[in-house]
Amino acid sequence: MRIDPSKLELKEKVVHVNRVAKVVKGGRNFRFSVLVVVGDENGHVGVGIGKSIEIPEAIRKGIEDAKKNIVKVSMVGTTVPHDIVGEFGTGRVLLMPASEGTGVIAGGPARAVLELAGLKDIRAKSLGSNNPRNMVNATINGLSRLRTAEDIAKLRGKSVEEILG
Repeated sequence: MRIDPSKLELKEKVVHVNRVAKVVKGGRNFRFSVLVVVGDENGHVGVGIGKSIEIPEAIRKGIEDAKKNIVKVSMVGTTVPHDIVGEFGTGRVLLMPASEGTGVIAGGPARAVLELAGLKDIRAKSLGSNNPRNMVNATINGLSRLRTAEDIAKLRGKSVEEILG
């Protein structure tokens, strides 16, 4: 189920800019690889990568790519419904719900994703690789797998009370 980016008011944030070199006969060719996160701060977030000779062009490509990979985030108020570990490659990010007023407690790349997803109170801990690409993708992976009690109840054809016991 793809989400149409044109219906959302998206904000973008550049998480990481990397200069990459290709060594050719005449010397080195430099390009820029940019990691961009887009989100509407209301439960939708996506990540993309753009690469070009110039940074602004790379950012534009990254934003276009991110709009193609938007996921829906299940939220309960301003936090997440339950603990979850998002994994991508060797990047692992533990996401934990937090009480109101806690704010976003997360390191670097994961923080950008959580803020643009619209989560106001959440704790996150990077457990694996601190590579920005893997951390961002692990965070997205965790957020996309979140389920609320209502979602589970609907899937099983039961009431929320039956599931929560």
